[in-house]
Amino acid sequence: MTLITLTTDFGTRDGNVGVMKGIIYGIQPQARIVDLSHEIEPQNIHQAAWVLQRQVFYFPENTVHVVVVDPGVGTARRPIAARIGTQCVVGPDNGVFTPLYERAEAEGWPLEIVHTDKPDYWLADISNVFHGRDIFSPVGAYLASGAALGDLGKAIKDEKRIDWPKPQRSSDGFHAQVMHVDRFGNLLSNLHRDDINGQTIHSVTLAGKTVDNVVETFGQRQTGELVTLYSSTGYVFVAEVNGSAVRQLGAKVGDSFEVQLG
Repeated sequence: MTLITLTTDFGTRDGNVGVMKGIIYGIQPQARIVDLSHEIEPQNIHQAAWVLQRQVFYFPENTVHVVVVDPGVGTARRPIAARIGTQCVVGPDNGVFTPLYERAEAEGWPLEIVHTDKPDYWLADISNVFHGRDIFSPVGAYLASGAALGDLGKAIKDEKRIDWPKPQRSSDGFHAQVMHVDRFGNLLSNLHRDDINGQTIHSVTLAGKTVDNVVETFGQRQTGELVTLYSSTGYVFVAEVNGSAVRQLGAKVGDSFEVQLG
């Protein structure tokens, strides 16, 4: 396995992503590296988890996903690696992989997690503030080079998990919530097409406004109109056509997202 993705909250201006790639290439020159995202909000574990759970399982089998959104760097929080279904992940044990664990459990996929506590797979000198360079990048490179998960550390069963809210049935639909605001200002909920199971959405209510323009594509309404539709990964969301729903509604992550079925 030589395909490695990187997800961080580093941005690109300070060179931190570049040096992680340099470490990886020094260990595995044949690696192919994909920048999944470097625009996670600083220390926003939930946002990173959302991005990962939407994108990771589209990659080929045995892809290694290195994730560095790590507010606990340098503390007692563990560095970990895991096999989740056909994918491998490397990063901090801070709950960022929670929805991936839950997907594996729901689907009956293999789930194996290790504490990567073997310094032979790290850089020689470890900074207390940059484990992305000194631990996660080399571990990811060795994993992509064929190292067995068990070689990297001892198995654990007490991995950290974060609260990952699930939509709840209501009398006329679902109580959901806003999970993510993308760069276009679209408000994405945690309600998936599979939860609705073929029923029809009548409207969505959030931030005190009811949106009853339920469409299949943005082009079915005029610029400035609010619409409800499914995202590319099947989640119900509200958008402003050629605009920003978050700006128009003033909603935020965690807000109630009430879905009425028709």
